[in-house]
Amino acid sequence: MSTPLPSFAASAAFNDLPGPFLVEPETRRLDGVVREAYVPPFAPPVTHGSLAELPFDNASAAPNAVVLSRKGPDGHWSDMTAVQFADEVLAVAKGLVAEGLMPGDRIAVMARTTYEWTLLDFGAWAAGLVTVPIYPTSSVFQTRWILQDSGAVALVTEFSGQAATLGPELDRLPDLRHLWVMEKGHVERLAESGAQQPDGEVAVRRGMLAPDTLATLIYTSGTTGRPKGCALTHGNFFSEVDNAIELLYPVFKSKTSEEASVLLFLPMSHVFGRMVAVACIRARVRLGHAPSLKSEHLLSDLASFRPTCLLAIPYMLEKVFNTARAKAEAGGRGSSFDRAVSVAQRYGDAVEARRHGTGHGPSRALKTARAFYDPLVYRRIRNAMGGRVRYAICGGSPMGRSLSAFYAGAGIEIYEGYGLTETTGAATVTPPLKPRMGTVGWPLPGTRVRIAADGEIMIAGDVLLRGYWDPAAGGVVPATVDGWLPTGDIGSLDDEGYLTITGRKKELLITAGGKSVAPAPLENWLRSHPLISQCIVLGDRRPYVSALITLDMDGITHWRRMHGRHPVPAELLVDDEELRTILQRAVDEANKLVSRPESIRRFAILSVDFTETAGHLTPSMKLRREVVMREFAQEVEGLYEQQ
Repeated sequence: MSTPLPSFAASAAFNDLPGPFLVEPETRRLDGVVREAYVPPFAPPVTHGSLAELPFDNASAAPNAVVLSRKGPDGHWSDMTAVQFADEVLAVAKGLVAEGLMPGDRIAVMARTTYEWTLLDFGAWAAGLVTVPIYPTSSVFQTRWILQDSGAVALVTEFSGQAATLGPELDRLPDLRHLWVMEKGHVERLAESGAQQPDGEVAVRRGMLAPDTLATLIYTSGTTGRPKGCALTHGNFFSEVDNAIELLYPVFKSKTSEEASVLLFLPMSHVFGRMVAVACIRARVRLGHAPSLKSEHLLSDLASFRPTCLLAIPYMLEKVFNTARAKAEAGGRGSSFDRAVSVAQRYGDAVEARRHGTGHGPSRALKTARAFYDPLVYRRIRNAMGGRVRYAICGGSPMGRSLSAFYAGAGIEIYEGYGLTETTGAATVTPPLKPRMGTVGWPLPGTRVRIAADGEIMIAGDVLLRGYWDPAAGGVVPATVDGWLPTGDIGSLDDEGYLTITGRKKELLITAGGKSVAPAPLENWLRSHPLISQCIVLGDRRPYVSALITLDMDGITHWRRMHGRHPVPAELLVDDEELRTILQRAVDEANKLVSRPESIRRFAILSVDFTETAGHLTPSMKLRREVVMREFAQEVEGLYEQQ
């Protein structure tokens, strides 16, 4: 049985930044070690209604407020007011009613991050339906499994090809009655088909919904086995977004002359993207969608939309940094860039120290140096992100302290978070008034975090899913034990309640000598190197720890050109002694993070990268270790042959 926290007695402190009081976590200790942390809710619980009401509430409260922007074929962004969005949501909802979809029916959406995704989400909710996201990169097997398991009666795809690949599987999907394709204009036709439906029918369906009504089934991408459907309610989303809006007030409640705006480019099939989209609609923050992650497309969208906040994963921020470093070096400014990096990192560290009361903040000399490098380096990086970015919400994997400090010093505050699909997104978030770089912050207000005896992170709170979808069991089965969700992740809480992630429980390696090794810290450090794309650390039941490393070919090409060499294919670099020497130095630096028995003794360079297409990575960029180990078994065995 879980032991409840003592009654909450929060401390509060002012900071030199605008915003609310700082509410620090209440913590519980066991044997002198912090084992549990809790922050009380910042927002009152929603006791009636659903997410379906948000567009209509916005239209009533602020009809002319710009809530979205849509990019047209000419590249121009057109603003959409709260009234216009509500009208489109109502039209889609009426169309779904006209097509015979009934309250509680599941409708699947398979598309990239587009305006239509958000429109269908709210339109389906307004019609009393449950949305089921499917990654557009999913295989036919994965798609069929999700449609079968969820019992979806309708599927909306972005492209005709996605629908066509399902053709041979349709006989195995007896529940699927509707198949609509965005590029064929079916969403617009859907809205037209409901024109004769009375508005009152949608109002009645919205009135049937409550916070405990099922809103969506999100299937975990899974690193092993079949994905499970996480049953999330409207109340789960309200608990998540309302507390996140209050906590991250600089993002959602901007008090500057610039309007708050978010360009969403992470997958809406993932809970992170969906949660932020809902939060933007809830807070009336201008939201835009960027469907392509190709550099040329994304940079163009950033430049034209000019967001104040980005959602990102550490890999993306690492790429931005490494690209900027490579451009500076190519222009003969590598040393200057490195000095600018040092200044930004020291500035970020000094600001953090002041917020924690352990320092006086940046010195006058440091402020002068930062001002000098701002137009030369920092502003160029901000301009690459649109020029107005002040914040980035980052999740997916831990971000290194040095990179966080650099971005903070360069004028972009990083708010790291940690969570799962089962927690409706973030369960912990960096508190803006008191960030601690290198951690994933404090519990989201209203959420409890506990560290079990074996180091596993446990979560409790209203953000937790209702359960896992299980048609054979009649619907939803519990996912928690005594109200606590075992996450499968390993971590620790420090004396002030900040959470640090050290790895996955099932990914812990036990060497032949009995040493437990968490691979994540080593992998994350090596992945940040400009010449390394991906890394997997090995050693389970082996005499020592080793690694497989893949190459970042953009970084490799730049490195070779800087040394007067032509680009070559990756397969010709596997045995390059100079490259191996550079990577060995990187491995030596990574090994400083761990004890000698945990350090990497040998590594192999692979001629191919790990990709989602090949099945090495999940859509959220997590390693599928079993697939990698199986496909590169020969290279793995080579690491343990006698030298």
